[in-house]
Amino acid sequence: MSGETKYDIRPIRAPVASGFKLRAICRFVESGLGGALLAPSLLAKMGVGRLRTSPADEPHLVAPPLPRQAGAIEQPAPASVSDLAALAEPARSAGEPAAESAADFVRAYEEGRSDPVQVAEKLLVAIEQSEALSPPMRLLICQDPDDLRAQARASAERYAEHRPLGPLDGVPVAVKDELDQRGYPSTVGTRFLGARGPVERDAFAVGQLRAAGALLFGKANMHEIGLGVTGLNPHFGPARNPHDPHRATGGSSSGPAACVAAGLGPVALGADGGGSIRIPAALCGAVGLKPTFGRVSETGAAPLCWSVAHVGPIASTARDAALGFGLIAGFDPADPHTARQPPVRLDGFGQRELGGVKLGVFTPWFEDADPPVVEACRRMVEKLCEAGAELVEVEIAELSLLQVVHVVTIVSEMAASQLPYLDAHGRDYAHDTRLNLALAARLRASDYVHAQRLRVGICHRFYELLERIDALLTPATACTAPPISPAAARSSESNLGLLAKIMRFAPAANLTGLPAIAFPVGYDPDGLPIGMQAIGRPFCEHRLLQLAALADGLVERRTPRVHFRLLD
Repeated sequence: MSGETKYDIRPIRAPVASGFKLRAICRFVESGLGGALLAPSLLAKMGVGRLRTSPADEPHLVAPPLPRQAGAIEQPAPASVSDLAALAEPARSAGEPAAESAADFVRAYEEGRSDPVQVAEKLLVAIEQSEALSPPMRLLICQDPDDLRAQARASAERYAEHRPLGPLDGVPVAVKDELDQRGYPSTVGTRFLGARGPVERDAFAVGQLRAAGALLFGKANMHEIGLGVTGLNPHFGPARNPHDPHRATGGSSSGPAACVAAGLGPVALGADGGGSIRIPAALCGAVGLKPTFGRVSETGAAPLCWSVAHVGPIASTARDAALGFGLIAGFDPADPHTARQPPVRLDGFGQRELGGVKLGVFTPWFEDADPPVVEACRRMVEKLCEAGAELVEVEIAELSLLQVVHVVTIVSEMAASQLPYLDAHGRDYAHDTRLNLALAARLRASDYVHAQRLRVGICHRFYELLERIDALLTPATACTAPPISPAAARSSESNLGLLAKIMRFAPAANLTGLPAIAFPVGYDPDGLPIGMQAIGRPFCEHRLLQLAALADGLVERRTPRVHFRLLD
């Protein structure tokens, strides 16, 4: 490395607050005088002052300015049936986990060793058992046994008539409560949204999974309105990490990741505005793919942070993540962002050689994590290089500015999304959500506009970097799953330092719209999963899935402490 680029991310030092202390701070900031006194200090710690003084000559931006892709078509279709069938290959590498894969379910049905009705009943028992644990796992917000049984009977009939809908027919799939699922309310993790009752239409991605025959078994828990990355939710209880139920899952797709880790299904559907797929996947020992912006439709997803939002799969293995991705990606006429993308590719799983693949690392950023995390990720980099990849040292300027541009973008959009509810329900949010919304209210309209102007240059720098390398590697999080204190479980928590540590590597892919994946690379001394992140070129999810699939066979995968099997 030349050493010319200065690494400028610094730890955030702010008080940790839960319980009475959090409630007091929240009310103080919400008050006129208190907000005027305290909010500027908290915003300064988040870097807003620097954003306001940073020069920007770029125009306003409302979505990532992704480069125009060769081979893009007006109405790209989902992955082909033959591509999806190839993903059902049941072969398992020695290092892959013993978790039941989608291929295991399909093979058991075809061989008559089980059927979707039996699996549905075992799944209902497993969910009940998970709630009977101490502490309860709180994986789901809402679940309808009759609906699940009806889906299972229909799937069983298709198998009996030898006409399954594909490699996900009869396979259990959880859906984050941020996405509409027919027959269920969408609470988005709140006490009041969804009060009007069940929705009548599936979100586009949910509908694609339903059309493929997936057993949609419930709405999975999440951090309230996605405005947090710990997964703490005092309304429904925090989703617990199956590797250690006294630890957090990460968020905001906490329930989907925990469902996968606990063996309730090999695939779940999540959403990611600032790491909300990749963070919980990493902390729970799963694979989480945030596709390219516009690759998967946002129709039917809660409109929380429209310019950084992504829908994608969380899965037990890269193969199952690819299967879920292949089914939900493609054109949706209701979402113009999904038009003019290249065809979905799912090739590369059989390739164990990485000759010609260039992997970039910005060493100061890569090493800004706890030592066990850095060590495990370094070992994986070495293994990828042994498979033929070339390691390229790169430099990335102004990462701290990138982080504050993302923060201003996402909290501004989330605050705007909640404006219709504040008068009637402002006191119904959890106190950490209320505090974040109160701080967002202290931002200026010019802060958001200026952030979008700065965002253009940040995006182009990353696009130029990805022209020289195939993927940029970082840890997925800078720490493993943090403990859940009793006070935080009851009231949630404000901990800016921990939030910054968990999110350290995630926002770049959201801000730029680039695809990114988190995949397991080992465990810390306490047996908690460690994840690595790879950020790729636009619409090159297949390359990221290839890296994750290669890693599946190279690292030990341990069965979580809380884990269920539905086929035994």
